[in-house]
Amino acid sequence: MVDKVLIIDDEETTVHLLTMLLEKRDFEVVSALRAEEGLRQAYRHQPDIVLLDIMMPDMDGWEVCKRLREMTDVPIIFLTARGETKDVVHGLEMGADDYIVKPYDNDELIARIKAHLRRAPSTTMSEELVFDNGNFRINFMNREVRVRDEVKHLTPKEFNLLGVLVRQAGRVVPRTELVTEAWGEEYADAIDSLKLYIHYLRQKVEEDPERPQYILTSRGVGYRFVER
Repeated sequence: MVDKVLIIDDEETTVHLLTMLLEKRDFEVVSALRAEEGLRQAYRHQPDIVLLDIMMPDMDGWEVCKRLREMTDVPIIFLTARGETKDVVHGLEMGADDYIVKPYDNDELIARIKAHLRRAPSTTMSEELVFDNGNFRINFMNREVRVRDEVKHLTPKEFNLLGVLVRQAGRVVPRTELVTEAWGEEYADAIDSLKLYIHYLRQKVEEDPERPQYILTSRGVGYRFVER
């Protein structure tokens, strides 16, 4: 079976050259010149690996990486001109599997892509997760949450927090893990804020926030989203 590569980069020349290189090596290529279109292509075409630029006009690569991770575990490789160590570290902490600085060697790029594909589990992107017989829906493409057919307006931080919980429904997510996965490594010390944000979430998605049915507390450990 032919492996499918999604390229998300706003530079047409880069996309054209990468497409030629990859197709010559027998990959199927899908591309997008804008971040939002890249997210739509990711769900529509279910790529096996994503090559992602950072500096794009409508949404930067950091945010694209975060949103892709809400939908899938496919390998993500940052392919960018930003080569400072802090950028490399940030990219890997955001959930990318690799970070390659432009200009790159074509053979090395192909070798890294193949290495990640060998290790990657088979996975399908989930645009929407549904719980509680359809009463609770979270759509990662639109970043929309519906509870009992009512749209709940969440802040980006609230949505990211809920996204981590629902992707691991049924499992207690430790507080530090929840914060770093939802908000990034730079928030690792923000445990004190977590309780407040869980309170905000319950106010918005629970029928009775004092007796939550979806987001439960595991005292001294973390929080769990109930898979009903």
